[in-house]
Amino acid sequence: MNFILKIYYYILITRPLNIIITLLVVIVGALISKGETYETTNIILAGISAILTAAAGNIINDIIDKNADKINHPVRIIPSGKLSVKQAGIEYFFLVIAACVISSFINQLSFLIVFLTSVLLFLYSNILKRIPLLGNITIAYLTGMAFIYGGVSVGHPRAALIPALFAFMINLIRELVKDIQDIDGDKNVGIKTFPIKFGIDSTKYLITFFVILLILTTFIPYAFDIYKIEFFILVMIVVNPILIFFLKLLYKNDFTANLNKLSNMLKLDMVFGLLAIFLGV
Repeated sequence: MNFILKIYYYILITRPLNIIITLLVVIVGALISKGETYETTNIILAGISAILTAAAGNIINDIIDKNADKINHPVRIIPSGKLSVKQAGIEYFFLVIAACVISSFINQLSFLIVFLTSVLLFLYSNILKRIPLLGNITIAYLTGMAFIYGGVSVGHPRAALIPALFAFMINLIRELVKDIQDIDGDKNVGIKTFPIKFGIDSTKYLITFFVILLILTTFIPYAFDIYKIEFFILVMIVVNPILIFFLKLLYKNDFTANLNKLSNMLKLDMVFGLLAIFLGV
């Protein structure tokens, strides 16, 4: 029973919901980019290597953040003592190696993307997240790259550029929300995030700017006949209304429960966004 529980903790530390979203992003990126000839096996390998890379990134982030998480997220796997730093470190190392090996069977560019992504995630956890906004931009960039990685797996990454831009913007918004949520623990360990340096109100104004910009950007693919009417309908009746409701809740309060709700709303909106893109191509 203890063995099964340990396996459960090894899975839980990877943040399964997040890596499932990463998998969906890569698959959608591949499907909207595929030409007349493509290898289904490459899409599968891309999906597996992507979730392993994302899982490894989540683990190294939890290892580095173990002290801050004692305040911000005490129930997480490492601060709660369910896994030791050594155990998490071994899992991290194994996942990085496995992701790089699997990606090498797709093509050289895929391997390079996975390798550089792993390096960037390590740098993010250790250095970049301590630089206001740069850490947020890094994670948002890597999320957008998941679309392009899907396109690379089928040899046509250009078609994935627009959804990559959407993914970048919505994840930049989510990263700023998470910074507000983690402000107490980050202060305690000396991390200078945007809310700590410039204040929560300024962060909310920046989030509002990015949300409005994202909403305006969603009109472009349909206006220029890049995506079909299905994309426009789903974006107008689901994706953008969620973003507007998100803005309303953003200014409600700064309690953890509300910030958690905001973060989950953005995750849900990403799923609807993926569906809109898939149906609109």
